[in-house]
Amino acid sequence: MRSSATVEAYRLLIADVYQLAGLSRHTAEDIAREEGQSTARWHVLSVLSERPMTVSGAARRLGLTRQSVQRVVNELKAAGLVVGTANPHDARAPLVRLSDSGGQTLARLDAAGRRHRSRLLAGTDLDAASLNQARTTIHQLIRMLSAGGTEATTNETAR
Repeated sequence: MRSSATVEAYRLLIADVYQLAGLSRHTAEDIAREEGQSTARWHVLSVLSERPMTVSGAARRLGLTRQSVQRVVNELKAAGLVVGTANPHDARAPLVRLSDSGGQTLARLDAAGRRHRSRLLAGTDLDAASLNQARTTIHQLIRMLSAGGTEATTNETAR
């Protein structure tokens, strides 16, 4: 059993992560808007830059519903930022990939995001090592939550 101080530190960290995520989301919305896009479009363009995939595959990758990703893909198609191609594995589920224009749009969004993050970080004493340590902690917590607490339950049962 962990100390109450550790449990409280965990609770406060999660609250801080939620606050950070919200602030980051607002910043991303501002950057996307400046480029004439939305964060939803930016996210879909980004995931499709990995490789052509089905709408369902993109939705799984983003942790969203297929319907919401389909709506964004339809918008991106209408804007000429993505194109559908035949899927050799399933004729009913076409693959979606970036068009040249979509790749250029994503490059502008990503560059704007990098410039913004660089300006923000310049005003802090944060460095790559401290940010990577924070990521390591967050990844440990993700693994813990993904496991559903089964290790703790198993250890408690064994006592």
